[in-house]
Amino acid sequence: MRPARFCAPTPRGLARSLGLPVPETPAEQARLLPWAVQTLLDDLALTPAKHRPEVRALAHLMARGGWPWGSAVLQALGDGPPPPQAAQLRALAVWTALPEVPELAPEPPPGTTPISPREAQARLAQVLGPQAESRPQQAQYTGAVCAAFDPRHHPDTPQVVLAEAGTGVGKTLGYIAPASLWAERNEATVWISTYTRNLQRQLDTELDRLYPNPDDKNTHVVVRKGRENYLCLLNFEEAAARVAAVPSEAPALGLMARWILATRDGDMVGSDFPGWLADLLGREVTLGLADRRGECLFSACEHVHRCFIERTIRRARRARLVVANHALVMVQAALGGIDDDSRPGRFVFDEGHHLFDAADAAFAAHLSAVETAEARRWLLGAEESGRSRARGLARRAEGLVDPEGDAAALLSDALEAARALPGPGWAARLAGAQPKGAVEHFLIEVRRQVLARAPGVEGPHSLEAEARPAEPELLEAARAVAAALTDLVEPLKAYAGALARRLDSEADTLETSTRTRLDSMVRSLERRAIGPLAAWKAMADGLAKDVPAEFVEWLTLDRVDGREMDVGLHRHWVDPTQPFAQTLGRRAQGFLVTSATLRDGNTDSEAAWIAAEARVGLRHLPGSCVRAAVPSPFDYVNATRVLVVTDVPREDAAQVAAAFRVLFLAAGGGALGLFTAVARLRAVHARIAPLLEEAGLPLYAQHVDAMDIGTLIAIFRDEEDACLLGTDAVRDGVDVPGRSLRLIVFDRVPWPRPDLLHKARRATWGGSAYDDRLTRLRLKQAFGRLVRRADDRGVFVMLDNRMPTRLTSAFPAGVTVERVGLAEAVAIVRAHCLTLTARAPSLP
Repeated sequence: MRPARFCAPTPRGLARSLGLPVPETPAEQARLLPWAVQTLLDDLALTPAKHRPEVRALAHLMARGGWPWGSAVLQALGDGPPPPQAAQLRALAVWTALPEVPELAPEPPPGTTPISPREAQARLAQVLGPQAESRPQQAQYTGAVCAAFDPRHHPDTPQVVLAEAGTGVGKTLGYIAPASLWAERNEATVWISTYTRNLQRQLDTELDRLYPNPDDKNTHVVVRKGRENYLCLLNFEEAAARVAAVPSEAPALGLMARWILATRDGDMVGSDFPGWLADLLGREVTLGLADRRGECLFSACEHVHRCFIERTIRRARRARLVVANHALVMVQAALGGIDDDSRPGRFVFDEGHHLFDAADAAFAAHLSAVETAEARRWLLGAEESGRSRARGLARRAEGLVDPEGDAAALLSDALEAARALPGPGWAARLAGAQPKGAVEHFLIEVRRQVLARAPGVEGPHSLEAEARPAEPELLEAARAVAAALTDLVEPLKAYAGALARRLDSEADTLETSTRTRLDSMVRSLERRAIGPLAAWKAMADGLAKDVPAEFVEWLTLDRVDGREMDVGLHRHWVDPTQPFAQTLGRRAQGFLVTSATLRDGNTDSEAAWIAAEARVGLRHLPGSCVRAAVPSPFDYVNATRVLVVTDVPREDAAQVAAAFRVLFLAAGGGALGLFTAVARLRAVHARIAPLLEEAGLPLYAQHVDAMDIGTLIAIFRDEEDACLLGTDAVRDGVDVPGRSLRLIVFDRVPWPRPDLLHKARRATWGGSAYDDRLTRLRLKQAFGRLVRRADDRGVFVMLDNRMPTRLTSAFPAGVTVERVGLAEAVAIVRAHCLTLTARAPSLP
């Protein structure tokens, strides 16, 4: 019932979503559950007559598969004989009920008419409504960022605004106002990019204020993510076809069918799909049905006209606002276009301090076991029995060329050469030093050099070592890899050329579907195979030479709890914002980079601005940018306390866990624990979870609870006395206003990880001063979670007694950092949080 509607998976979450009184005590929560069930069954009994046969058929199929709710659901739907098995199976074919994606003419070029600050501020006032409180800082911010939407004056020189907005300014609606107004006026699209999918969800919710009518919002707003986030209808159809033979999967697939008919866009991560459902039903029949690399048949798929991904891509071409994430935007920038080579001209980069990390991931190259094995899977498809749906290049290319012609022979040569890449079972062969193919032999030599040179080999953690000077055996293996990759790249290039020539030579006769398939295949070959393979070949060829100055290369052996997961040679840009600026940056007409934490510390110095510009890549662009800084309106001096606990040895796991426990108890919940290492998070969780449960405080933890981080944060926000442990994903950009977050405890100073990549960047950008700057920005971002509205109060506690004074400028001006013992910290937390009174129970 109510598929694709958000509900925090707790008794309180159920109550709020069903409009029932919210329970407070455990006894009230227990009494709520049968009430909630009856409410849902009552709703089910009101199913319209025209939908009742399909719903009953699906419920019978699920009941026959062992669904415990089957009898209650069928009773609510009314008595009657079960439909024939064929009708029950047809009830899973929900793809036939989805609307087709319409084919529309190309959009005309966008306009370039600017907007004035006064016009943007008027739009902001309209969005906020007449009852909104006066926020002069928000209006100031809105006026300042309008320059990002001015016309470009010179080629390759976008209009750029770098804007820092303190917490509470309201920057999201502050930039939505000018972005939406400019998009409407110029019949254009603005891409709004943020860092994580959870933040996309928050931003999407904010847009309800701009478009309160769901139909209007659906027309003008599109949330874009990578293909792997969306359900694949072909995957679902193939899973549904198994139900006759495997009826036990019917309950899960029946629930998925209900969601497919109700979902807004088929997005399975961070949208309207319940993230906790995968833990209950199993990943294979939930998240495993998403589109995965190497599976999509594109226009050759029979579901292409109903495909969620295709629908989203096409809607994005006509939307006014596209809500994306940095990873997608960066990958598309690296590949030269947005899926179909469309080139958006205006961007807003929220959480702009993460642009560096996103560019680092997008423009890196990894000649590793996992990456090369994935390339083989993309080319050859599934090679083992089982349920892998990878279809391979030959299947995806069926019917594009004469099967007896030269192009088909080129494809055959390429697929044969692909067997030099790691195949199924590569991990066992690498561990046993029994390689198959040139790449596996190279990876064994990489592994050997890492184990010979890296410190801490006996431990369970990942290892890394410098790539140069390379051992002679590694150099010999690298030459063989370069030759094998040449044998693979050359026929792939020729095959792609043959497909492109057909597009040209048969331009007057090709059917639209065939033309689309040919174009998609050419682009996919370049982006998914030829480009990466060529980069790996260059890395292997260059191992005997010095690495170019703009890059850093090293070898890794990735391990998780002592288990080897990957091994390879890695290449990253020292400054990854350089290729970002050269691709998307110069191509854009204008963009805004904004965040609450762009500048280091509380200074307005020129040096702080220059460092911020360098961190987001603006120094690689011609021209200058508009700088804007709007301070937070919050009274941090009176609303917050910042404590550094001095008498808890950070190396003593028992004492650290005890500190978390007593601080969480002193606050009465509403506590967020932040960790710089997953292992320490898990250790603290194991020690304190039973004791907090005895005290009636729910404890949730990233990397422990089998739920996505978005669901965990939703529960934490919903359960006012809950506690949450997390790492970077909950340190940055999480919005939990009110009583639900009143205490933050950080286990250690969040210094940058001292790996070889950071070593190279540290040497380039100022040594220890670079470390300090990054650390202050992380502390600033974490502290920003504590106060999200004017009446919030809270305490920030650092358990690391080694925190140097020079880092304390990360906190707002006027906030005193107090160094205290644990007992005094507990007393301060208890006194500060006593003012945040709990609500009275509301359930009779």
